[in-house]
Formats: sequence, C-alpha cells, structure tokens
Amino acid sequence: MKALKALSTSVGSKYLVALTGLSLVGFLTAHLAGNLLILLGPEKFNGYGHALISNPLVIPAELGLIGLLLLHIFKALRHVLLGRTARPQAYTRKVWAGAPSRKSWGSTTMLVSGIILLVFLVSHIATLKFGADYPSAEPGVRDLYRLVVEVFHSPGIVAFYVVAMVVIGLHLRHGISSAFQSLGLMTPGWTASILAIGLWLSVILAGGFALIPVWVYLFL
Repeated sequence: MKALKALSTSVGSKYLVALTGLSLVGFLTAHLAGNLLILLGPEKFNGYGHALISNPLVIPAELGLIGLLLLHIFKALRHVLLGRTARPQAYTRKVWAGAPSRKSWGSTTMLVSGIILLVFLVSHIATLKFGADYPSAEPGVRDLYRLVVEVFHSPGIVAFYVVAMVVIGLHLRHGISSAFQSLGLMTPGWTASILAIGLWLSVILAGGFALIPVWVYLFL
C-alpha cells in the first residue's frame, strides 16, 4: 500500500515514466532487428512474422506492451500536470539556458511528440497488423512482405513514416538520458557516456525504422 502511494507521487511518477520508457526502448530495439529482415527477402521476413504470430506468448506479450505504453503515457501526463500545478503561473518568456543546460527541441516537445507518436502507432497497427491477409507460397503463412511492399509504394505513407521517425528520434534522444537521470544514474562520471548512448541509440532506432519504407519504395 505504501509502495503504491509512493508511486503516485511526483517522484514516483518520474520513476515509472523512466522504467516504462526504457522498457519500450528495449522493445523498439528488438522490433527493429526483426523488421530489418525485410531487406533479406520475403522468405526471411514472412518466416519472422509467422514465428511471432504462431508463438502462444505473443498475445500476453502484446497485452504487456499495451500496459507498459498506457502506464508510460498516464504517468507522463500526470507528471506534467503535477509540474504545472506546482507552477500555476507560466513563464512570460521562455529562453534557452545555454550550456551546460541540456534543454533542446526534444526536451521541450516531449508531450507533443508523444501524442504524435501515439497517432502514428494506431495508424501503423491498423495498416500492417490488421491489413490485408495475403497468403504466401508456404501454406498457413501470411505474406506480410507483400503487404509491406504495397503499403510503402505510396509516397505519402513513406513521407508520413519518415517524419514520424524524426519525431521519435527527438523523443528518444531526450527520453533516454532523462530516464537515467530520473533513476539517479546520471552521475558526473557517466553523464557524457549516457548522453552519447542516448544520442546514438535514438539515431540508430529512428534511422533504422525510417530506412525500411524508403528502401521498400526505392528498391522493392
């Protein structure tokens, strides 16, 4: 009971936002590794998709991911609202603090980028997970490769995905380092390394996901 009460505080909300955020980064890393199999052709990609769908643990895993995402969103919003309640009078003018401040476009637009990413996620799931169910050459295996190729032959959808990945890159760049800071792991000796890891991981994830629709549109 005390633990639940502690997690409902401003500090507790920060911890939960950090932990759920880092968990979602782990999911994105694994998801990108699987999605990049599309570069190896339909057999590898469809085999990967079928292995996921036929796994009996996929539904509990998806429910767990939904729970993580909802908790992350709820606690992030609550943290923002608590911060605004603590400062009801808004700043009359916002300025960049300059070095050594880490304030950036990513840090000042976390709420907006999070909303944009939620819209993207809903669209992504509706388009691909619940898209056309084409049969492949192998019986019982969905031709997800064909669906992805058809979807990403639309320049409008490709542009939408690339813009969304730029947004997620900004979100991750600030979010990863902010999570370590919230957990009290941003010590002076590790600050530079954590900032570098956050930067490169955000570039790799956002760039990797953006590469897929561009590659499909240009070469498949």
